Amino acid sequence: MNRLRTLTEPFKIKMVEPLKLTTEEYRHNALKTAGYNPFLLNSDDVFIDLLTDSGTGAMSDRQWAGIMSGDESYAGARSWRHLESVVKELTGMPYILPTHQGRAAEKILYTLLGGKGKVFLSNTHFDTTRANIEYSGAMALDLMPPESRDPQVDLPFKGNIDLEQLVQQITTHGKENIAAVIMTVTNNSAGGQPVSMENMKVVRNICDQYGLLMVIDGCRVAENSYFVKHREPGFENSSYENIAKEMLALGDAFIMSAKKDGLVNIGGLLTLRNEDLAMKCKNLLIISEGFTTYGGLAGRDMEALAIGLKEVFDDDYLHYRIRSTAYLGEHLKNKGIPVVWPIGGHAVYVDAAKLYPNIPVDQFPGQRLVCDLYQKGGIRCVEVGSLMFGKTDDAGKLIPAAAELVRLAIPRRVYTQSHIDYVLDVFDDILELRTQSKGFRIVYEPPFLRHFTALLETVS
Repeated sequence: MNRLRTLTEPFKIKMVEPLKLTTEEYRHNALKTAGYNPFLLNSDDVFIDLLTDSGTGAMSDRQWAGIMSGDESYAGARSWRHLESVVKELTGMPYILPTHQGRAAEKILYTLLGGKGKVFLSNTHFDTTRANIEYSGAMALDLMPPESRDPQVDLPFKGNIDLEQLVQQITTHGKENIAAVIMTVTNNSAGGQPVSMENMKVVRNICDQYGLLMVIDGCRVAENSYFVKHREPGFENSSYENIAKEMLALGDAFIMSAKKDGLVNIGGLLTLRNEDLAMKCKNLLIISEGFTTYGGLAGRDMEALAIGLKEVFDDDYLHYRIRSTAYLGEHLKNKGIPVVWPIGGHAVYVDAAKLYPNIPVDQFPGQRLVCDLYQKGGIRCVEVGSLMFGKTDDAGKLIPAAAELVRLAIPRRVYTQSHIDYVLDVFDDILELRTQSKGFRIVYEPPFLRHFTALLETVS
């Protein structure tokens, strides 16, 4: 078998979970009950769940075996020592803090670094990152190059930070007011696009020049390593794990939602180089998460994570992971569906504004597409546009997001090729809806992360 031509799952199925395919009428009523917000749907009513790749993957037989041997001691557990050893080897950082998931690590670190008057600079802040920063009173600025904002431009490292803008913003706000520079790899909100090693190294030099902290949000660092190996000269002969180690060596801190490239259903990490900052983080960890050697995780979860952080760098796994995502994106593009190009690592992003050109931005064309995919085929996904990132000014007018995207996030080792082909078939029905002109209005929204719990109604 030539694996460059034949896309085959590099695993065999040992256990199955039943799926229920409902009627379109049933799904219409379910959507209405959920306030046209797929986050509020019951999972039993979803056929193909592409809402997120976070914590939705399938663990391996080795991980399940590790769960059975997990040490549940409150302090100094054997499973903690295993996890600590693996993470120290990967990051090269001496201070390892486990958390129950990534946003808990964000809350701890950004509460300490942030506050009113502080500014965080990033290639792109994801939703929970931005929320934790803004909750502290600080400001979060995204600094992507202008050419990367065009969904159709084909660039190898579209997730990079704009280096000129980075220096300009440091100068504008004053280095004493810059809380940290956060590099998200891969760049989730920008279409799951990778960041080059060259870009990371220049950012490191800029941070050294101005005395700034560089934080790497690396929940998909293995996927990013795949793109570095195959797209960046000089890394052709490097292993994926060694590429990740070289990249993480550039950071002062590392934050990870382990529910992605940790290949587990729950877990997070915060690792640091600075002892003083680590001690402050440990104090908050104990208050909010648990003792420093479990951080809100069961011993069995730490054992599974330690194993997952090794398995994720397997050559066959990463090849299948990236190519299976690209399979969906390439076939959607061939159908005439406008997708963010090139296809990223963990998800396919559809340009909803271009797909539904007659729906105004303030009626959330991305949310219209999200609901159409569920109603037509029982597919759940998420809007990454003005519902998620838009703001309302003092006059009540929407300040839209930079793009109106819909993310189809692929859970790891869960769906087979026929499931993905089913998704492609449903998009044939979506193409028939391109001329529609009505979207949604918000009837309820919380002050932070509104897309999780907002309620909407159709515009008549």
